[in-house]
Amino acid sequence: MEKLVITGGKMLHGTIKISGAKNAAVAIIPAVILSDGVCVLENIPDIEDVNIIDEILCKMGASVKHIDKTSLEIDPAGIKKPVADYDLVRHMRASSYLMGALLGKYLRADVALPGGCDFGVRPVDQHLKGFGILGAAHTIENDTIKVRADKLVGNHIYLDVVSVGATVNIMLAAVKAEGRTTIENAAKEPHIVDLANFLNSMGADVRGAGTDVIKINGVKKLRGTTYSIIPDQIEAGTYMAAVCSAGGDVTIQNVIPKHLESITAKLREMGVTIEEFDDYVRVVSNGKLKRCNVTTMPHPGFPTDMQPQITALLAKANGTSIVNEAVWDYRFRYVTELQRMGADIVVDGSLAIVNGKESLTGVPVKATDLRAGAAMIVAALGAKGTTQIEDIRHIQRGYEDVVGKLSSVGADIKLIRTEDELK
Repeated sequence: MEKLVITGGKMLHGTIKISGAKNAAVAIIPAVILSDGVCVLENIPDIEDVNIIDEILCKMGASVKHIDKTSLEIDPAGIKKPVADYDLVRHMRASSYLMGALLGKYLRADVALPGGCDFGVRPVDQHLKGFGILGAAHTIENDTIKVRADKLVGNHIYLDVVSVGATVNIMLAAVKAEGRTTIENAAKEPHIVDLANFLNSMGADVRGAGTDVIKINGVKKLRGTTYSIIPDQIEAGTYMAAVCSAGGDVTIQNVIPKHLESITAKLREMGVTIEEFDDYVRVVSNGKLKRCNVTTMPHPGFPTDMQPQITALLAKANGTSIVNEAVWDYRFRYVTELQRMGADIVVDGSLAIVNGKESLTGVPVKATDLRAGAAMIVAALGAKGTTQIEDIRHIQRGYEDVVGKLSSVGADIKLIRTEDELK
């Protein structure tokens, strides 16, 4: 069983380059299905979630070639049956995006209920509501969603809650529908804008992405394209938090600073110095942090995917902080692992009261999900002693070469594959 072994107390200095955005890649790769030509995707992160979605496309008949470590060439022409592999789909949440892409291209889709991190109910009711308004019907059989339509016709869709997944799926289904589709109360995350830009580069007509009203004028055909995916704001935020925890002076390259505004604002409130430039930020910290309160919100609010990492920082900040998780239920499951390291955190429903301590202590912990695993890394870098992190498959789903990137700036972090290596 693979583990990460981290010895804290090492200040970080140097440069980290951020990879392409996971959340954009896992939406854009399924969107290639809609194309009538070959697509080349650049700045793709080398992570497990991308590998899974690639394998799903291959099993459906698409040709997927790795041009290099960060570039894919995908030809969807070989897809004959719009059915996604059950076992692979169950491993990742974003596999649900195959529904919208397959429905938009073939007017039918068979996709298993999505998997991924387990921190609360992940309903797809808003996705299915949108498909229904466009003219599709669905059934659920043996944990597989089957969606069918004779044709898709643009319509007005109001989302009852702001949902990234539903916004993506409806966009994918609507780009080739007849007439105009309007999505109100749409998600505004950067990867929604990136998906819209990618679709438009294929010849789609998507307007308003990044606002809460997206308008899509259906087109009959989409062409192949070459497109570069945006940098990963959550990976960038995680490494910014790592510097805050360990202390040091690190330049985070290949970022869009505007995408980091809510994260940057909170870290500055905690006493960290952050300088912004065109495509990089510089983070300077002495490892001593001030308390602050955090509430997660849809973009442009503080992202739920950064909540575990900032909670790990607040566990060693001076004073008492309150963290309000307003997006996902049960996202505080990782808190028991921080408590094993000595953190003083009390969870009450969607609130966590964090009483900061001078330091945490390295012990064996688990990565209960992707971002919880990132939080364990952040905590371990600023802790006394050595921390062993198990279940790192969750981390590998969303972070490319975390060991190499942190080692390059001076962290004492190793990937251990056997007990003999550990000894």
